[in-house]
Amino acid sequence: MSDLNRTPLYDTHLQLGAKMVPFAGYEMPVQYAAGVMQEHQHTRAQAGLFDVSHMGQLRVSGPSWEAVALGLERLVPQDVLGLADGRQRYGLLTNDAGGISDDLIFARQGDALVIVVNAACKEADIAHIRAAFEPDLTVTDLADRALIALQGPVSEAVLAPLDPRAAEMRFMDCAHLDLGGVEVWASRSGYTGEDGFEISVPATAAAGLAEALLAHSAVQAIGLGARDSLRLEAGLCLYGQDIDAGTTPVEAGLTWSIQKVRRAGGARAGGFPGADRILAELQDGAARRRIGLRPEGRAPMRAGVPLFAVAEGGTAIGQITSGGFGPTVGGPLAMGYAPNALAQPGAVLFGELRGKRLPVTVTPLPFVAARFKR
Repeated sequence: MSDLNRTPLYDTHLQLGAKMVPFAGYEMPVQYAAGVMQEHQHTRAQAGLFDVSHMGQLRVSGPSWEAVALGLERLVPQDVLGLADGRQRYGLLTNDAGGISDDLIFARQGDALVIVVNAACKEADIAHIRAAFEPDLTVTDLADRALIALQGPVSEAVLAPLDPRAAEMRFMDCAHLDLGGVEVWASRSGYTGEDGFEISVPATAAAGLAEALLAHSAVQAIGLGARDSLRLEAGLCLYGQDIDAGTTPVEAGLTWSIQKVRRAGGARAGGFPGADRILAELQDGAARRRIGLRPEGRAPMRAGVPLFAVAEGGTAIGQITSGGFGPTVGGPLAMGYAPNALAQPGAVLFGELRGKRLPVTVTPLPFVAARFKR
């Protein structure tokens, strides 16, 4: 793995006994000695610390908030201009065909935007954003910062003694905090369905802050394995599997992220790549959609398993895009795509696993209800 990048927490992971694997061009911890199952359950019960420094962070600034916000609105179907200072939103970079080039988080920091993009897409995303914005707006790659996530119901109790302002934050709030003498930019958000915080910290201070948080009895280091099972139980999409350049926001069930002001009849309707198709699907629906699935038995069905409408014969009508064992639900679960007519909760489809078709039941998402602090 010598050609892979390393995050500022690489040595910390080794000291903690992490099993390192290649992921999005980085050496990342997939699990620690406790194992994925225990790490998953610990995050649900207490607090887990995740290294997400492989993600891309950038800052967009310009002559005014309006200029910056309307600049991003040319690339995403979300309401950026209406975002209050100290708040953030989930967004989608769309392409001319209405597909999703990447999903991201954008936060307002005064008259500037701080954007977090996926690791596998960050170079392309930053180039895309720069090409659209510069020279009118300035795009700064925050490569000198790390990103860690503290997730779980005890997260607030861990951070509040370091900075009481953490306790005042609600879901999707952002603020500058002082954590043990380190100034960070934190959001109350995450990728687990649990309450928690994502913390942008100078790379040089990342290991010290991580070690200070891990010194708390409720905090445990968590790897990518449990991160994946947690987000799957929460019904959250993984870019490159559940959504990609060929998936529209409507097909993906992400219409909640498109505010009325950007929809047909809204004050700033359209104006983003793929708007014609996306606005049409918002009005008329898409032919297929993302669904939750519960396979019978104990065997997980993973990404790529084809779905059929009948137990024998016929052709595949869709496929599973993410799947695994859900420790909280105590059994296998999956997400995938199927035609609308076959995507109703309670409907039974069949996944073909090792040449044998086994029943899977369409189930509402999420599998585990979110516990964000509203």
